[in-house]
Amino acid sequence: MMNPEHMTSTERRAASSLAGIYSLRMLGLFMILPVFALYAEKLESATPALIGLAIGIYGLTQGLLQIPFGMLSDRLGRKPVIAAGLLLFALGSVVAALADNIYGVIAGRALQGSGAIAAAIMALAADLTREEHRVKIMAVIGMSIGASFSVAMVMGPVLDQWVGVSGIFWLTALLALGGIGVLFLRVPTPVLSRVHRDAQTVPAQLREVVRDTQLLRLDFGIFALHMVLTSVFVVVPLMLREAGLASDHHWQVYLPVMLLAIAFMVPFIILAEKKRRIKQVFIGAISTLLVAIFALNLAADSLWFIIVALWLYFTAFNLLEASLPSLISKVAPAQSKGTAMGVYSSAQFLGVFVGGTIGGALLGLYGSKGVFLFDMAILLIWLMLAITMRHPRYLASHILRVGPLDQDKARELNIQLTSVRGVAEATIMVEEGLAYLKVDSKALDRDALHRFSVEEGV
Repeated sequence: MMNPEHMTSTERRAASSLAGIYSLRMLGLFMILPVFALYAEKLESATPALIGLAIGIYGLTQGLLQIPFGMLSDRLGRKPVIAAGLLLFALGSVVAALADNIYGVIAGRALQGSGAIAAAIMALAADLTREEHRVKIMAVIGMSIGASFSVAMVMGPVLDQWVGVSGIFWLTALLALGGIGVLFLRVPTPVLSRVHRDAQTVPAQLREVVRDTQLLRLDFGIFALHMVLTSVFVVVPLMLREAGLASDHHWQVYLPVMLLAIAFMVPFIILAEKKRRIKQVFIGAISTLLVAIFALNLAADSLWFIIVALWLYFTAFNLLEASLPSLISKVAPAQSKGTAMGVYSSAQFLGVFVGGTIGGALLGLYGSKGVFLFDMAILLIWLMLAITMRHPRYLASHILRVGPLDQDKARELNIQLTSVRGVAEATIMVEEGLAYLKVDSKALDRDALHRFSVEEGV
């Protein structure tokens, strides 16, 4: 009999291969960040505003298209949509690699973003895993994205030294094509694809989600976090050069900064989750981000000042990047979690677009101080929103397969489920045969809850 506590070999293969596809794609996008501002100065027709647009434009197409791509995968199948998205990404990389003016790079970056496969990958992951293991596979994919970002901050400058930025674009095209190979050779094909409320956007739930002021605070948060990140990288490569550090040595800053940032982040993650101090840690991280941007504004051409400011910045950034999805999971109703995450992801990518576009424009008009002052204003707004945020309940989403029920039995089951120790809320979707729960993982009586489940293999 299948042990419900352990992932099957199919589930493990799905987790590793889908995380690989997602992370390789994001690696290609992230590697450009620390090097593009210096490269783009040499392109024909380049201005600070257009350089910023080139950095951020992929966020616009990605943010607008990822939910439609996910919905399209319900109709056409997951793998064909993901493969088409990876082909678009590869095509955009080739266009950017061949471009000899800034407009060609902008077009290429927009094409890269139009291969918006995030939602389709999450839907395929949900198709290939049982409900009780879905959080694990999403966590694996999330961790792979974080690892990609850290690696890209170091690899970008190193590869720039070896093959140049055009070479990085060619490499990202090859990574995308390799992802198609992994998709068809390594990723299992699901027996059945269906809409998963915990992993996908459900259009009928969008109105409810975007009217939730607690979720909107978190959506603004991820928007602000990535807006500031993108605007920072319009400026920081130039600052490092002006401080006397040649571009081929920039990795020597990013490597220790990223390693130290990750090391210092871990105790605060433990404090937030294990000691249930997530709001305090969250507000502290936003405040630290604000201090870091203020320090960058004062750094001028002092290399050590810039390095310390970047360490503070990435410590807070990594902490917030990990905390925000956790808060979404705690705040969103269990049956609307997928829709809440879809809106959240769109806000993230739109933040990338706004950060690049406004950052570049402000750099051209007012210099680096104009960029950092704008960032500080946005972070102050976010800080005020975070302070007024409700203390989150320490509840996790949990899905239970309960099988076919009529309405009367569903109401009865709802009462029984909410009487189980550790279950705070239960919503039964009769047509799906699923119960969407919010549970306190520390207090949950798993044995009592499991008695209500109907086993189903993958």
